[in-house]
Amino acid sequence: MTFSFRPVHDDPRLAALVEGLRDYLEGELADYENERGITRETRLTRADLEPVWRRSRELGFYGIHLPEEYGGQGIGNTWLAALKEEAGASGRVLGHSVLGDMGGPLRAGDILRHATPRQLETHLLPLVRGERACCFSLTEADAGSDVRAMTTTAVRDGDGYRLSGRKVFSSAGPFADFAIVVARGADTENTFSAFLVDLDSPGCRVLDGATPMSGEHIESDIVLDDCFVPRAHLLGEEGEGLKIALGRVTTNRLLHCPSAIGAARRALQLTRDRALTRKAAGGQPLMALQSIQHKLADMATDLYAARSMTYAALVALDNGADVRAEAFMCKLFVAEAAFRILDQAVQIHGKEGLTQGNEIEYLFRKTRMFRILTGTSEIQRNGIAKSLATLT
Repeated sequence: MTFSFRPVHDDPRLAALVEGLRDYLEGELADYENERGITRETRLTRADLEPVWRRSRELGFYGIHLPEEYGGQGIGNTWLAALKEEAGASGRVLGHSVLGDMGGPLRAGDILRHATPRQLETHLLPLVRGERACCFSLTEADAGSDVRAMTTTAVRDGDGYRLSGRKVFSSAGPFADFAIVVARGADTENTFSAFLVDLDSPGCRVLDGATPMSGEHIESDIVLDDCFVPRAHLLGEEGEGLKIALGRVTTNRLLHCPSAIGAARRALQLTRDRALTRKAAGGQPLMALQSIQHKLADMATDLYAARSMTYAALVALDNGADVRAEAFMCKLFVAEAAFRILDQAVQIHGKEGLTQGNEIEYLFRKTRMFRILTGTSEIQRNGIAKSLATLT
């Protein structure tokens, strides 16, 4: 894998997909954002996102990872990662909606294989088509890394269940029609089940969630107060909730990395361009200063290392290998390396890098979050150490 701001892929089909995605991101989607005045500070609405879902579906990108029977192209994780990296590197505000991260097929995860024919018809196939949207509701205020500490309960009631509790950080909640909710069985300590909960159900409220440091208004709290959920909305069997929720944790951990790599790639290119054009004291470009050269060299090396290890692990995953340890390593290294890149990018941009509205300042805040979200760096180190203890 060679180093480039616009990676070249050997497989002709993948190369064509990447080029088509770049054309859409840099052309039609950029024009759409400009026409609607969408910036990183915009409080997005469902009306902003739905046209992107539909158009991305028409172009074949929305749900592209799904099997052909669901309208996807059945691409592997490595190819999906290449597309996620391009979306992350595009600088587009709505890049998260093109492949289905924001309330779409990627947000739903791997639950299609657990769904009944009725659940596919009423909830998941409309989701795949961009007609409905969902959020994933697992986290609670006092149950983050330790999901088994959740207090949301499901009590059997006739031909259904009564759910009570409060979920936080439900990404895409402001745009969703239904949530995938994991709740504890009320009569057990360690039995968890997963449900499809329509967000307009009696006893269910969607509240504005906390605004993360990125400034994005994409989180909701899902408050359940004796909310009745019919048994037909139970995903899988009772007691399989955590298995369903965490069943693809290794894959998901790896697939979060390309988005951060794309953001870091974008930051490095913007910083390189600034170093070539910005004048330092004395009239010479910043790039002529060895201190700047060394910063850029370290940034590029971190990016190359992050990309190389991530794609190596993804190739192994697609070939059927057990890459749990490698997934921990990739999440740890990518999160820390991407933050180092953005920290230096802010430094080189100077005051502009500290100014709200500047893309580098936004990417810094967004990238800092990745060291905590989807598993903190400390959790990744725990996983790596556990893997080492049993390594032969």
